[in-house]
Amino acid sequence: MDYKNAGVDIEAGYKAVELMKEHIAGTMRSEVLTDIGGFSGAFSMEAFKTMEQPTLVSGTDGVGTKLKVAFEMDRHDTVGIDCVAMCVNDIACAGGEPLFFLDYIACGKNEPEKIASIVSGVANGCKQSGAALIGGETAEMPGFYPVDEYDLAGFAVGVVDRKNMITGKTIAKGDVLVGIASSGIHSNGYSLVRKVFEMKKESLNKTYESLGGKSLGETLLTPTVIYVKALRTIKEGGVTIKGCSHITGGGFYENIPRMLHENAHANIKVGSYEIPPIFDMLAKEGNISKEMMYNTYNMGIGMLLAVDAADADKTVALAEQAGEKAYIIGEIAEGEKGISLLS
Repeated sequence: MDYKNAGVDIEAGYKAVELMKEHIAGTMRSEVLTDIGGFSGAFSMEAFKTMEQPTLVSGTDGVGTKLKVAFEMDRHDTVGIDCVAMCVNDIACAGGEPLFFLDYIACGKNEPEKIASIVSGVANGCKQSGAALIGGETAEMPGFYPVDEYDLAGFAVGVVDRKNMITGKTIAKGDVLVGIASSGIHSNGYSLVRKVFEMKKESLNKTYESLGGKSLGETLLTPTVIYVKALRTIKEGGVTIKGCSHITGGGFYENIPRMLHENAHANIKVGSYEIPPIFDMLAKEGNISKEMMYNTYNMGIGMLLAVDAADADKTVALAEQAGEKAYIIGEIAEGEKGISLLS
């Protein structure tokens, strides 16, 4: 009896590491002090000594049951982008610049090519956000996970000068809310998605004119937008972002109040921006109420910013300069902390 007979293939692990190295290499930054394969990743903070109060910000998250769609479609090169996005968008939301990322993949069976495909997506997300992929772990756990399934999670660290943190404390009546578009469902609410749509390859491969000719599976696997570049461009363009909300699980109702102080109320004009057709399809097929949709999904807005009214148009223009579609979708009023959806 040996470890391989028990279900853990060490040699497959070695091969997976070799296959992923080329993807990881493209994410490196000058501050990285270690090579892949060591026991830990080291990152120099020397470059940030010029900050008055260098402050580390961190984020950790996974992809959730969106992975079930990837399993059924047998496509694994995009979920890594989702994993990175869920972490670095939270860091950017606080005003931070992502520095490095680590991933964790747990699987029933280590298939090196599949693991390398997953990591290629992680590396892609790291490149988009400017974070170095400095380490990770692949755990083969036979008997715990089915042989053809895995889980994926990550952890990111960023830095910001404390004076530049986005806290929401200065949000005031009359401030304008600028929404930056999502690419679709992103990485939240897939337990409900899987109840509404049949998770079979035949159903997922069906194309729909309403989805722009794409298949349902392709649409559901569309990666989460990484907003790091857009937020950086807006800040470097001279706009002060007073508040910022990454619209994830809990939709508008849970996430927008997280950026507000006790006397600020967000009024959102529902018809002020384009809602991706997948949401209409999901609501109709699942008979899901409008309130529940906005309480579960991003509904086409992945990141919401509160800025001074004088900076609203400039913010939209800078976001679009960075390659993201943006809209003016509401404003701040005095009142109880929360949101109202206006027609």
